Amino acid sequence: QVQLVESGGGLVQTGGSLRLSCAVSGDTLPIHTLAWFRQAPGKERELVGHIYWRNGSAYVVDSVRGRFTISGDNTQNTLYLQMNYLHLEDTGVYYCAAGDSRSPGYGYWGQGTQVTVSS
Repeated sequence: QVQLVESGGGLVQTGGSLRLSCAVSGDTLPIHTLAWFRQAPGKERELVGHIYWRNGSAYVVDSVRGRFTISGDNTQNTLYLQMNYLHLEDTGVYYCAAGDSRSPGYGYWGQGTQVTVSS
């Protein structure tokens, strides 16, 4: 089993920055990918980006590229999402998720952390 706990959410004005963290614990050895997803009010959950845990190769979707950066510290078992130049439409609940060799897709999810961007 893997446990994921997000932190760092909050209220920020447009153009501001936040850094989310996701603490990863449990049986982490089989993990190959960690990801950030978000869900805006009334919308479906969407991928923000992911990182391959062993080599650190990261990807973010077009809508956040140039503003958001995913990174990880696998010695501290922590995933990060640095969010700069936040827009109103970045508001939502942000979740981290883990994919490992034991099941397809993302089998483990955190409880989420709220990010609210105000004008």
